[in-house]
Amino acid sequence: MKDLTCRMTHFALVMAFAVSATGSMLVAQTPLRTLLVGVDHRKSISLNGPWHYLVEQPPARELYDEKGNIRDNGYALNTHPNISSGPHNSEYDFSTAPTMKIPGDWNTQDPTLFHFEGVVWFQRDFQFQPTPATRTFFHVGAANYRSVVWVNGKRLCNHEGGFTPYDCDATSLLKPGNNFVVIAVDSTRHQDDIPSVNYDWFNYGGITRDVSLVTVPSEFIDDYDVHLKRGASFSAADANTVSGYVHVEGAGEGRSVTVRIPEANASTTAVTDGNGKAMFEVKVNGLQLWSPGSPKLYKVELQAGTDALTDDIGFRDIRVDGTRILLNGKAIALQGANMHAEAPIRGGRTNTDEDVKNVFSMLHQIHANFVRLAHYPHDERMVRQADREGLMVWSEIPLWQRISFSKQEVYDKAVVMLHEMIRRDRNKAAIIFWSVSNETPNNADRTRFLTALANEARHEDQTRLITSALIGPRVSEDRIMQEDPLMDALDVVGQNQYIGWYEGTAEDADRKTWILPQKPFIMSEFGAEAKFGNHGGPHDRWTEEQQVNVLQHQFAMIRKIPQMRGVTPWVLMDFRSSTRNIPKLQDGYNRKGLFSEKMEKKMSVPLVVKTYTEDPAVKPE
Repeated sequence: MKDLTCRMTHFALVMAFAVSATGSMLVAQTPLRTLLVGVDHRKSISLNGPWHYLVEQPPARELYDEKGNIRDNGYALNTHPNISSGPHNSEYDFSTAPTMKIPGDWNTQDPTLFHFEGVVWFQRDFQFQPTPATRTFFHVGAANYRSVVWVNGKRLCNHEGGFTPYDCDATSLLKPGNNFVVIAVDSTRHQDDIPSVNYDWFNYGGITRDVSLVTVPSEFIDDYDVHLKRGASFSAADANTVSGYVHVEGAGEGRSVTVRIPEANASTTAVTDGNGKAMFEVKVNGLQLWSPGSPKLYKVELQAGTDALTDDIGFRDIRVDGTRILLNGKAIALQGANMHAEAPIRGGRTNTDEDVKNVFSMLHQIHANFVRLAHYPHDERMVRQADREGLMVWSEIPLWQRISFSKQEVYDKAVVMLHEMIRRDRNKAAIIFWSVSNETPNNADRTRFLTALANEARHEDQTRLITSALIGPRVSEDRIMQEDPLMDALDVVGQNQYIGWYEGTAEDADRKTWILPQKPFIMSEFGAEAKFGNHGGPHDRWTEEQQVNVLQHQFAMIRKIPQMRGVTPWVLMDFRSSTRNIPKLQDGYNRKGLFSEKMEKKMSVPLVVKTYTEDPAVKPE
């Protein structure tokens, strides 16, 4: 697809240069799409609900022409055939087509589309009444993987990336009364996509998160960053300044912006510069810092002209000191699990309050204080709930194996996805790590690419730590030495390994000696597959007993690694993967979950609970 630009609010080029070990540079060439931050805290018109859909079998000639360019005729026009009025060249009709629930993936809603990867078209009629001196944006929380939006037969925007939101200015295309929107979603995988053609989770296609219309004044707050001011060191006594910025789209220099935190009796006014950004600082006496034991959130009120927005924001400091991870100046140990954005019980993508409630139920059962949201940004509901409940979060973009790390255009895509992830969630205290990748090959192109990306993340957000999950340590008999040069670019290092499942036996872990740099490490993946209800001996594969045995020896090994500050077994709950095809044992699921996909508790759960509450595998220092 050649036409990937998106007509949105304002554009900004990445200006940060990242220098690799070889001295070469990577600079993002693609304009970054601006998002509306805090959409879930604005008044909006929901377009969730039933949408008509039509399936286009490959080669998707209604969406692409022979050169791969997007077509703006055909299905996009939403015409209706009438036999008596002559020919109807594109033979379709949305008005009589079946409907599908949006948000939702097509795989679990239409049995004929369970394994379908390709183009599905969606259409919905809606009513709208424009308001003078306002702008209205079409908001999509996520659509996997490429999506194109037409409003009233005119192309509005395109977006690439299956797990981050986009907002398109639809003001000029909307009209009073009846309107319609058509969205084409293409889930086809390509080598130069992110993720690429190979990954170990299910390729759910569709409009998988909320859709809405958001109306704002002609000058409006589109982005803001409100955080505890970060100094060279942290002192609780000095944690009394909140700083950041508010960006006002459409405003020039000198526009007044007000930031209030009423509960803390704090208020300040700043003015925008020539780019519409207002930098601010405000003293806050008696500020209660956010932490897992006290997840305090403050109502923060932002106002610029006639636009006003209130968000719930927590304030905390996260940094490293040697091999320690410090939260608000105190060393912490992270205990939790990995999880995919898969809905418990019903299946499909996580995108409802009920889904989030079920996920947090399992996290609470294992006494987690930390969760790795693998391997892509999850629904915003998940992070909001983590903010409220005091669960620390690792969030990452889907750079997972087989990525074309030598290609500039792929790096450009990664930068856009990184910025979309950070921009949406930078005001959530729960997120302590931005992760740039998972299980990538150790080579010069990869290291150059990810070092640049890590530096770009720091340039964008200096209040969080940068991490990645590594594989491939050098093994010499029972000595394991991690020498990946990417570690130089990371604040905290994730280490994936599967001793006892993909290599050796569970008992082999007892003899391993890990030789690691003096940095904080997290054992970011380990575990074994077990079908719920399948029992046997501790060495019988696919049994709950073997899963327990593997985890027991893993925890014992981890306790002996002094740099370990976090532990996240793979995975919280069984999840679908098209590569898992052993009948009766997997049936299309990765079975390493502590819980089944139906939230059934496996025998490993009591072991994890005992480890996290009585005999921790990791300590703060």
